[in-house]
Formats: sequence, C-alpha cells, structure tokens
Amino acid sequence: MLEERLRRTIQEIEDSCKKAGRKREEVTLIAVSKTWPAETLREAYDLGCREFGENKVQELVQKYDSLPKDIRWHMIGHLQRNKVKDVIDKVDLIHSVDSIRLARTIEQEAAKKDRIIDILVEVNVAQEESKFGISPREALKFVEEIAAFPHIRVRGLMTIAPFVENSEENRQVFADLRKLSVDIAEKSIDNVSMDVLSMGMTNDYPVAVEEGATLVRVGTGIFGGRDYAKNRMTEK
Repeated sequence: MLEERLRRTIQEIEDSCKKAGRKREEVTLIAVSKTWPAETLREAYDLGCREFGENKVQELVQKYDSLPKDIRWHMIGHLQRNKVKDVIDKVDLIHSVDSIRLARTIEQEAAKKDRIIDILVEVNVAQEESKFGISPREALKFVEEIAAFPHIRVRGLMTIAPFVENSEENRQVFADLRKLSVDIAEKSIDNVSMDVLSMGMTNDYPVAVEEGATLVRVGTGIFGGRDYAKNRMTEK
C-alpha cells in the first residue's frame, strides 16, 4: 500500500509540473513521517525516499539515530528554542523560523558546531490565529534582520495553508507566498536566496506545485491515516 501511495503521489507531482510547464526536478517530495515508526520510514527509504520531515524534535532525533545517514531531515514543525541544540547537527533544513529569538538561538547553536544552517521563514499567509508564522507584511524586515547572522542562510519561505475540502481554495495562498518570495528576492539581500518555497500538503500539494512550490510536505498521502493512539511519541 505504501508503495502504491508513493507512486501515486509522485505521479500527481509530475502531472502538476506538466500542467504548469515546470520541470519535475524542480519539486522535491518530503515524506512527512511524524508518529510513524522507523520501520515504516525504512520501507519508504527502500522505495527511494531520501527526504523526511518531522514535526517533533524527539521523533527526529530517535529516527536519525536508527536510519541511514544519507537521509536529508527537515524540521517542519514549530521549533522551541530549548530544542534547537538537539537538532542543529542533524537537520538539513529548518522550515519554521518565525521569530528573531528563535533565529538567534539557531545562530548561537550553529556557531558552536561551526556550521551554517539553511532555514526557511515561516509566513502565515492566511493569517490564521491558530497558526505560527510571521505576517506577510513583516516578512521583508524579518528576513533583513536575520540575514545578518553568519551561521544562518535564508533559503526561502514556508507556509501552512488552511485545511480545506477544495484545494483550489488555497491557490491564492500559494500564489501570494510565491509573489512575496519574488519581492524579497528583488531586494538582493546578502546571505538570502529565495529559491525554496515549502508549501502544499496531502490535501493540496498539486495546486501548490502549479503555483511554484519547490518542496511539498506529504504525510497521509504516502503513509496513510495515522493511528495516533498507537504511534504517538510525545515530547519530553
């Protein structure tokens, strides 16, 4: 079943790329593996997945230690400052930077490891009160501030669109994020590139691809429905 779902997801990405006149290699699929055990991730790995996204630091750390080291790990969930030190040497990309205090902590921990961390700025495009992320109007100023940190490299933007039954309802959200990234890119800020757009999840990633997503975060579409009672790992 996992193989079938993965194949279908990849095909839908290809179809959306064709529809939008994009090259398939412009879009990277991130398998969102929260709550799923390492054995399930290994199955996806054996089917070719190398990009995995986690929402919880504890889960990422546990899986990192038990899975192949050529996996690229994405921290896609809200990141608490006191947890940064636990993932700073494990993640390839942090998607959810939404405060100067968090960026400063990432800078400090990255400096200790003598590495430069790629990050995305999380933007709450739909301005939902229940979601993290800075407002679109604050994005440029925010990017300019954190661009000064020498151990952080701003690669682009991320958003979590509203959950909707009809994915077309989120098209404008994705279009707005892409426009924002273009506007910021035109400022030619040192240490900032806007080549990454992380947007689109299981219920709307085809539309996100059509609107310019370079990273799509798909969990249920690959792994199936989650049994939270059975699989949940909680933060300590």
